[in-house]
Amino acid sequence: MSYTIRAGKIEDMPSVYSLVQELANYENEPDAVKISVELLQEQGFKNPPAFWTYVAEFEGKIVGMALFYRRFSTWDGPSIHLEDLIVTEKFRGKGIGKSLYDKVLVNAMEQGVERVEWAVLDWNTPAINFYKSTGATMLSDWNVCQMKSKEIKTYLGGDL
Repeated sequence: MSYTIRAGKIEDMPSVYSLVQELANYENEPDAVKISVELLQEQGFKNPPAFWTYVAEFEGKIVGMALFYRRFSTWDGPSIHLEDLIVTEKFRGKGIGKSLYDKVLVNAMEQGVERVEWAVLDWNTPAINFYKSTGATMLSDWNVCQMKSKEIKTYLGGDL
């Protein structure tokens, strides 16, 4: 099977959005996606971009993607956060996800970052096993914390 991994383009964002929605469905959160194609296009292609993507293309159709952005760690310095890595269900198990993952890691080394990090759900055994097989460290002593805008406004007393 021959596929291409390349940098995402603005015209790829409808396909990227569809993959994000597919990932949300896979993660049992079908209503969690609040972004739009337009927001992906605006944020991913402004100067500087809020994120970058790599896409996997097979016969002119995007079948996978990795979306990532730069962060800064006060312990390690420059880092990359891999937000999403997904291959559409029909194309899983063909090495596409690994190729996307490898492309992000190569980019990280070329950019001189000290750490690449991401989150994986504790029930996603195939992903966990894959990441472990690559030498990734699974941190069990850290919890992911989030506060969405509704909670922020409540916490701040609605002053915003």
